[in-house]
Amino acid sequence: MDRGTNKPDRIPLAAVLTANSISTAGTSLTLIGVPWFVLETTGSAARAGVVAFCATLPIVVSALIGGPVIDRIGRRRVAVASDTVCGLAVAAVPLLYYADALAFWMLCALMALNGLVHTPGNTARYVLVPDLAEHAGTTLARAASLFDAVSRGARMVGAALAGVLIALVGAETVLLLDAATFLTSAALIAAGVRGVRAAEPVKDAAPVSLRTYRRELREGYAYLFGNRLLLGVVVMVLFMNGTDQGWNAVLLPVHASAELGGARDLGLLTALFGAGGLTGALLYGAVGHRYSRWTVFSVCVVLCGAPRFLVAALTGTTLPLAVTMVLSGIAGGVLNPILTTVIYGSVPDALRSRVSGAITAGCELAMPVGGLAAGLLVESVGATGALLAMGAVYLTATLSPLVFPAWRTMDGVPSGERAGEPGGRAADGVSSSGSSPRDPATAARTPRPSDS
Repeated sequence: MDRGTNKPDRIPLAAVLTANSISTAGTSLTLIGVPWFVLETTGSAARAGVVAFCATLPIVVSALIGGPVIDRIGRRRVAVASDTVCGLAVAAVPLLYYADALAFWMLCALMALNGLVHTPGNTARYVLVPDLAEHAGTTLARAASLFDAVSRGARMVGAALAGVLIALVGAETVLLLDAATFLTSAALIAAGVRGVRAAEPVKDAAPVSLRTYRRELREGYAYLFGNRLLLGVVVMVLFMNGTDQGWNAVLLPVHASAELGGARDLGLLTALFGAGGLTGALLYGAVGHRYSRWTVFSVCVVLCGAPRFLVAALTGTTLPLAVTMVLSGIAGGVLNPILTTVIYGSVPDALRSRVSGAITAGCELAMPVGGLAAGLLVESVGATGALLAMGAVYLTATLSPLVFPAWRTMDGVPSGERAGEPGGRAADGVSSSGSSPRDPATAARTPRPSDS
């Protein structure tokens, strides 16, 4: 709300949604462009896995230690700085390539820098949503669904563009376009998110010291480990994100190159998954509140991942996999609105950034290993064996909501406006018994089990 008139001010929320959609579209360009660039220039699935490892390991490092920093520097400043550095790092790859000066270690280093600074920016944008929803005079559930739907739509558009543009102008030009999206996102956040108290540095924070930083970091992790439901989410999504990273960075590009129609089919399949995800998110936003969260989540989480790996392993044509990607995308699109509502409704604002960092670190801990393992599996047992092995891991992880009782408590978490406010969650979170919870916020990508 505008502090002087109490009238809703939708500009900051619109700026964050627009910036996030542009940044997400650009990330889709990188998601397809970088693996294809590596395969084109080196011809090695193992090297594609190494690049994926270098790009994702710093994500985990920054998530492990970055939560308290975001509040001290300010969410708006962190988002702007993150997108700016990412844009420069991504732009350096094609520019060095054009100058015939790009060594493989340089590519790994630039992708590592991109991963290191990307997560704090994502987290900063994400944790602003509850405050911006209040500022705009809308409900948290609506803002969270809109945030996820817009992100998925942008991912779909970015993937489709990546496939076409790689075929027309080359992967290196696509990376230049990605760099431009990061810089545009930074400009939108800088201009559009002014006057929002939650976006600025925390003024009454304790003086900076190693002891204070350790204490704040410890509070975030203690909050996470004190809740069985959220801990279960993190463990499950850890395995899902690890195998998804192997799928995105190695398995799907290799499959598209060897069995399908190349970069265009790669872009098409990724876009279809995004279209399904957008549809699923919108469907859940429209009618999902009528059904049990646990029931819907348990069914959709099984359908969103393992079928993709199985169909790719057993078929060598585009159509069966395309249909599977759409259906899996619809199932995956339902998941994040449920997780977002549960987590946002459970975490007090004072802990949101540091708990978000803890969840991000946990959810993305296996991503470096996933990309590297996929590359090594392709080299050792072939693409089909790698798809079946990683699909089995995915399926095992997604059965956990049907096995562990703590998952059933997600139906008891209110979907209020904000943690600790009327209609929202008590400030101490969600307990594994379903009463008086004790819960964290969400990750930079939230737990995002299905962002393929």
